[in-house]
Amino acid sequence: MGCCGSSLRSWVHAEKPPGPRRPAPPPPPPHRPSFSLKAQKAASPPPAARGEEEDVPALAEFSLAELRAATDGFAAGNIVSESGEKAPNLVYRGRLRGASGGAAPRAIAVKKFAKHAWPDPKQFAEEAKGVGKLRHRRLANLIGYCCDGDERLLVAEFMSNDTLAKHLFHWENQTIEWAMRLRVAHYIAEALGYCSNEERSLYHDLNAYRVLFDENGDPRLSCFGLMKNSRDGKSYSTNLAYTPPEYLRNGRVTAESVIFSFGTVLLDLLSGKRIPPSHALDMIRSRNIQALMDSHLEGNYSTEEATTLVNLASQCLQYEPRDRPDIKKLVSILEPLQTKSEVPSYVMLGVPKPDEPSKAPPSPTPQPQHPLSPMGEACSRMDLTAIHQILVSMHYRDDEGSNELSFQEWTQQMRDMLDARKQGDFAFRDKDFKAAIDCYTQFVDVGTMVSPTVYARRSLCHLMCDQPDAALRDAMQAQCVYPDWPTAFYMQAVALSKLDMQSDATDMLNEASQLEEKRQKSARGP
Repeated sequence: MGCCGSSLRSWVHAEKPPGPRRPAPPPPPPHRPSFSLKAQKAASPPPAARGEEEDVPALAEFSLAELRAATDGFAAGNIVSESGEKAPNLVYRGRLRGASGGAAPRAIAVKKFAKHAWPDPKQFAEEAKGVGKLRHRRLANLIGYCCDGDERLLVAEFMSNDTLAKHLFHWENQTIEWAMRLRVAHYIAEALGYCSNEERSLYHDLNAYRVLFDENGDPRLSCFGLMKNSRDGKSYSTNLAYTPPEYLRNGRVTAESVIFSFGTVLLDLLSGKRIPPSHALDMIRSRNIQALMDSHLEGNYSTEEATTLVNLASQCLQYEPRDRPDIKKLVSILEPLQTKSEVPSYVMLGVPKPDEPSKAPPSPTPQPQHPLSPMGEACSRMDLTAIHQILVSMHYRDDEGSNELSFQEWTQQMRDMLDARKQGDFAFRDKDFKAAIDCYTQFVDVGTMVSPTVYARRSLCHLMCDQPDAALRDAMQAQCVYPDWPTAFYMQAVALSKLDMQSDATDMLNEASQLEEKRQKSARGP
C-alpha cells in the first residue's frame, strides 16, 4: 500500500523551522498507509524520574494526511472506541512508521474529535502540549497531535491488550484474578498521583474504558482523559448515575471529582460489573459485601483485602467532595496490598507473553507478487542508473492535467520558476544531482505549479546523494500530487529499501505493478 505522508500546502509537522511554503496537491488517497519522517520535537518531556518513561518519543505535530494514512483512511475496521462508530469522538488503531535506520513501525491510537469540538487550534495545541509533557510508565502517553483545518486529533501509544472493561465485563477465557485487580487499582492510583504532582490533576470521565493493558499486560491510564472531548463540552460521557454529584450541580470537574470516579472503578474491580454507586453504597451500609463481590472469583480472594478495598471505595464515593481521600492516601493504602509483585502482569491477566525480538528468527525478504515493468525491475534491483535513464526518457508526459494556470499566472515569477525547472532538467540529464536538487527546490518553493515528475526526479537525486529520508519524502509528495502514479510508488520502494525496510519496499513494488497493470488495461480498452 502507498504512503502519502503529507499535504504540500500544510506540512503540519513538529515545530518545522521557518522556510518557504510549498504548493498544495489534491488530498491524498485515504486508504494508503503513512511513513512519518519529520516528527520533530514540539515539546520536550521532563527528564526520566519518578517513574517516567524514557523510550517514548517527544511530542510531535502530525499532518492529517499522515494520520489518515496510518489508520488506512480512518477505516471503520480500525475503530477501537468502546461505542464503535456511534461514539462522538472515535479512537482508531494505526501504525506510524519511522524512517531512521529502518525502525519498526510504532503502533498508535488516534483520537479523532468531532467537528468544531475545539474551534481554536492554538488552544487545542496548547492543551495537547501540556498533556504531552507527561511521561510515565503508568500512562498510555501522548506522542502527538494534529490541527489541520477544523480537524483535531490526538496520538497516543497503542495498548495491545484491550481495556479493563473488556477484561471485567466481556471476558472470554478467564476473569481477572484478585491480585491483578489490586494491581490495576494501585497502578491507576499511581498514574493519577503522578499527574497530580505534575499539576494535571483533572481527569475527565475516568472509567474502566480508560484503563488499558500494554503488551506486558501492565495496566495503564489513557492520556486521552486528560483533555476534555471539546473546549466547552461535557467532561463525562457515562451514565449520570456514575457522575460525581458536584458535577451534576455545577458542571465543574475538580480533583475530588476524579477521586469519586476512581471509586467507581474500584466498584468495577470488586464486582466485575457496572453497579451504580448509590446502589453499591446501600449494599456496603447493609454490610452485604459478599453480594457486592464478583461471583466469578469463586471466593479466591482475601476477605481482609476485599474489606479494605470496599472501605476505600466507600470513602471515594462520599457525597461531599471534602470527605473523600486524596490521591496520596489512595496510593498509600493500595501499595501494601500488592502481594504478587514477582508475577508478571501478562500471567495474571491471561494474555500471551510479549514477543522477544532478539530470539525471533529473521524474516525472509518478501518478494513481489506481480510481474514488474522495466521501471519496476530497475527499482527492485536498486539500479539507480537505469532508473535515471527511464526518468529522463519519460520527460514530463505524466504531468499532463496536474496544473491548470490562468493567464494572470504567467508572470515573470512564473517564467523564472519554469527556467529553474529547465536548469534542473539539464543538471539531471547531465547527472549533476546536487545542482538538480537546488534547481528543482527553487521550482517547488515558488508554489505556483506542482509536478509529480519533479518530485520523482528530485527523489532520485537524493538517492544518488545518499539521502534516503529526503528521497522517500519526495516520492511521497509525488504520490500526493498524482495518487495513482506507479512511478511514485516505485521511488518509495527504492527509498524504503535503502532504509532497510524490505517488507514495506515490497509492498510498494506490488502496489506499483498493480497500478501499471490497471493502466495498461485501461489503455487497451474493453
